[in-house]
Amino acid sequence: MTFLKKLLPALALGIAAIPAFAGDEPALDKADTAWIMVAGLLVLFMTIPGIALFYAGMVRKKNMLSTLAQSVAICGLMSILWYAVGYSLAFSEGTPFIGGLSKAFLSGISISTLSGSIPELLFVFFQMTFAILTPALITGSLAERMKFSSLCVFMVAWSLLVYAPICHWVWASDGFFFQMGALDYAGGTVVHINAGIAAAQQIVGFLKDGCEKFRVNK
Repeated sequence: MTFLKKLLPALALGIAAIPAFAGDEPALDKADTAWIMVAGLLVLFMTIPGIALFYAGMVRKKNMLSTLAQSVAICGLMSILWYAVGYSLAFSEGTPFIGGLSKAFLSGISISTLSGSIPELLFVFFQMTFAILTPALITGSLAERMKFSSLCVFMVAWSLLVYAPICHWVWASDGFFFQMGALDYAGGTVVHINAGIAAAQQIVGFLKDGCEKFRVNK
């Protein structure tokens, strides 16, 4: 009985303290930060050198360097684009279909700004690796079929008009797919379905052009 008399007040104090902990501000978690850093680097390595070497090994010898250069150029272009406006369009507050420009050029984001339990700058980097990977996946359908300059222009336009809005739909808290309960932990929708449809459309376009040329020559 003496033990119970001591235990019950302790339990009462613990239960009373739960709302206080639940209402605390988000705090930096070192383990989460370390894991996201490693995960971001792994995703980046999938593009450089992963996809670059994979696609370069599938083309003719004379096109190997240009195929490698495509992945490297996409890495640079998407990095600049993501920090300039891409992150803001994907993750800042806006409509259910697209974010705003309140975080353009990382406005309002500092070293101490948190996104959940990790620094927001790290979250920007982590999401940037997916913004690089997705258009890099599309280049497999464009290898040996598109001029380098045209590919760069297409990737910039596609990232702004297609990737950023779909990323907002699925991963932003006010995106309409997210509000409907969609959960995309591994990028199956934002990355793979998105890139796959874009690549399939390109292949269909090339096949259509090829058939037209064949008819004319025939």
